[in-house]
Amino acid sequence: MKAEDAKRQFLEYIEIERGRAVKTVENYDHYLSRFFEQMGVKNISDISEQNIREFRLWLNRQPGTGSDSMKRRTQNYYMIALRAFLKFLRKRDLPAISPEKIELAKLPERQIDLINSTELERLMQAPREAYEKEKDPEKALPYLRDSAILELLFSTGLRVSELCALNSDIDLSRDEMSVRGKGEKVRVVFLSPASKSAVRDYLKARKDMEEALFVDGRKDALHRITQRDVQRHLKTYVTRAGITSVVTPHTLRHAFATDLLSNGADIRSVQQLLGHASINTTQIYTHITDSHLREIHKKFHGKNRG
Repeated sequence: MKAEDAKRQFLEYIEIERGRAVKTVENYDHYLSRFFEQMGVKNISDISEQNIREFRLWLNRQPGTGSDSMKRRTQNYYMIALRAFLKFLRKRDLPAISPEKIELAKLPERQIDLINSTELERLMQAPREAYEKEKDPEKALPYLRDSAILELLFSTGLRVSELCALNSDIDLSRDEMSVRGKGEKVRVVFLSPASKSAVRDYLKARKDMEEALFVDGRKDALHRITQRDVQRHLKTYVTRAGITSVVTPHTLRHAFATDLLSNGADIRSVQQLLGHASINTTQIYTHITDSHLREIHKKFHGKNRG
């Protein structure tokens, strides 16, 4: 079977039957096309352990961003796509090598950007303080919007893409709402009193009829806020709050998770709230639970010994 025909069927399969995001489908297309091109793969029977090994070597010798070679994590993305493709071929009873033959490169433990509670509070207050100083209602509106964005991100642990996709018909009479995350999976997230109040203030001040919950741009040319918009506005408040470390929208997602775990939540519940498909993804926060266990051990262990 022609490799390109099999790839097309595979991409249609992961988009329609597996519900993968369009961006994921595009990425898999890119990874597989690059493998086919570099290794001269015309038919699926051309795929072998030998040319996969040669391709990995070729990837490792490609220049990376700010480094001598492509990052291991990026190399793994290629292998994950190829492994999924081989699994699809085997499932369709097409001749292909076993996907288990592909092992991913071991990665260093992932570091997460954290923000302490004092910095977090300063950050959350920054747009509100700017709003209180602004006398022009039109210029003050973005501060209300950004306050609502920060409160919502910290309250719910939403991905920034999920936040940007929200519509203004949000029901603020309830303490929860459903969001559609990766792979079109729906999960429930919960709204804090502070986030509901901030969103309510923002919506009350808006005069436009846009469908999106959060909008950006000039009064005569509003558009649904983008991830880049959120990152750009956040950077302004990080500076205003005097925070020198790197803070992104995802940092607030980390803050949401670490806040829950530090206060006794179990990691399975946090996995569900974050919308992680695998508990392995949530394991990046185990250092928080480890720290909590250390305090328990210190507080309660060995008190009867001299």
